[in-house]
Amino acid sequence: MGSLLHGSRLRLAVAMVAGLLATACGGGSGSSGGDNPPPPPPAGVSKAEAFAFLNRATFGATEAEAQRLQSLGDASNAYARWIDEQLQQPVSLQLPHLQAVYASLPQPVQNIGRLNNDRVDIWFRNVVNGPDQLRQRVAFALSEIMVVSQQSALQNAPYALADYYDLLARDAFGDFRQLMEDVTLHPAMGVYLSMLGNQKPDAARNIRPDENYARELMQLFTIGLVQLNIDGTPATDNQGQTVPVYDQSNIEGFAHVYTGWNWAGAASFGQARPSLQNQVQPMQAYAVQHDTGAKKLLGYAGAALAEIPARNPADPARDLDDALDNIFNHPNVAPFISKQLIQRLVTSNPSPAYVQRVAQVFNNDGTGRRGNLGAVVRAILLDAQARSAPDVSTAGKLKEPLLRVTQLWRAYGGRSQSGRYNVQSPAAVAGQGPLQAPSVFNFFSPFYAPPGEVADLDLVAPEMQITTEYLATLLTNYFFVQTYCYTSAPVTGCPAVRPEVQPDLVFIDVSAEMALANDPAALVTRIAGKLLGGGISATLESQARAAIERAPAGLGGLKVAEALYLIASSPEFAAQR
Repeated sequence: MGSLLHGSRLRLAVAMVAGLLATACGGGSGSSGGDNPPPPPPAGVSKAEAFAFLNRATFGATEAEAQRLQSLGDASNAYARWIDEQLQQPVSLQLPHLQAVYASLPQPVQNIGRLNNDRVDIWFRNVVNGPDQLRQRVAFALSEIMVVSQQSALQNAPYALADYYDLLARDAFGDFRQLMEDVTLHPAMGVYLSMLGNQKPDAARNIRPDENYARELMQLFTIGLVQLNIDGTPATDNQGQTVPVYDQSNIEGFAHVYTGWNWAGAASFGQARPSLQNQVQPMQAYAVQHDTGAKKLLGYAGAALAEIPARNPADPARDLDDALDNIFNHPNVAPFISKQLIQRLVTSNPSPAYVQRVAQVFNNDGTGRRGNLGAVVRAILLDAQARSAPDVSTAGKLKEPLLRVTQLWRAYGGRSQSGRYNVQSPAAVAGQGPLQAPSVFNFFSPFYAPPGEVADLDLVAPEMQITTEYLATLLTNYFFVQTYCYTSAPVTGCPAVRPEVQPDLVFIDVSAEMALANDPAALVTRIAGKLLGGGISATLESQARAAIERAPAGLGGLKVAEALYLIASSPEFAAQR
């Protein structure tokens, strides 16, 4: 690898990356008396177990946080205590930062879209350094389910995007029914799925209510396309066929519910216009444009209301409440949302029993409350399937590319001189970025199965949908440049960095590794401890040691870079087990 530094690869990789970025304790003692030996002390949390747990619950395990988790007690209570602490952490927000940046710019601001760079920056600051790691991780998962994207008419609405993500973070441990309503009425969603400005039907003017949000709220955000058993498996009829959960008449019924909502604060529906203020306020109902006719909802056993009756005068808020209650109480919601959260946090292929256990908590958190997301997240992370050692090849999941970057930065204190994370186009490097999905279907589908062995085994690997040869090369090049050049000990051959010109470049600290550069075994152990929780295969260990030994004596930075790059770009680091 070292010889590559004298060829074209380093220059090419640096150019590509630079260009893209620019656009426990416990137990007891004593005797129980008689001949019965005392019970063994409760097992503590190992470093490998702590890392596995934290990689599910944060934006990347670190040794410091793993040690803190271990100090919280034995395996029977340490994880729960850590979750309880996180549930109490105040939310790290984006909008106040954007407002401060905006206020500091020359007025009037000519290009408001430029603030999206600051939105991405504060997202990275929060997920890399913020104390509310679990909240931010769940918010990110929700952002991939209830999708809005900058790659749309929202390009020039960074306030709306920042506040939408803040909404997801605030509601991450709250009530799912409230989340549904907050999402429905947020202007970012209103613009993205064209509910904002949706007019009541008018046959004379050939106006029919827009059906976009009505369809996606059901298909993608809450219940899916087919009836589900509580364990997430499709229900079938007596011919063995799946059963559709809604039809076109339901879509039309809900579309009529979502009429009459527009930007807040105007004197009339027709006068409603966007501003910096109402981008972050719930949409306002204008009764004059709300349909007063009957509206068909979902019919299912136990539904309180299968149709909203005609109401004249119009009552848009009441219609909305009835419609959202109808969806929220559908039996599909618990398995549909539970499975997707499990997939985002723990494993791509949870067993039906795992899904059922979590869905039952969604339906009743033990106090009779339905939709308690804090209880759902707790159930997901504490479930036996999540915490048990992976004993089958289908356990775990492929880490999302963005999470591989954040874990490397968290493990190695990734910082820039300015404090910014000026990664303006993370999707160009990792194939994804915060609220930058190419469509409402996210960066990848939860049902995606790559052709071949995975599909043949009737399994899914959602993240593989963006693991293309092109994007895999870009991400690998990024790790190459990060580990060779953007470190505290850059390798000879790297371009000189002028802090006054490039103060936003993120550097990692490898000083501890430099102290071990002449001890290949110790160096590999140190890196594996930081990135893999100490668990490294014999094959990867031997390859990393060989790479270190091939580097010329005296080139400590090269030795460190060789091993760090090899491990950071390895399948072992890419896999979450």
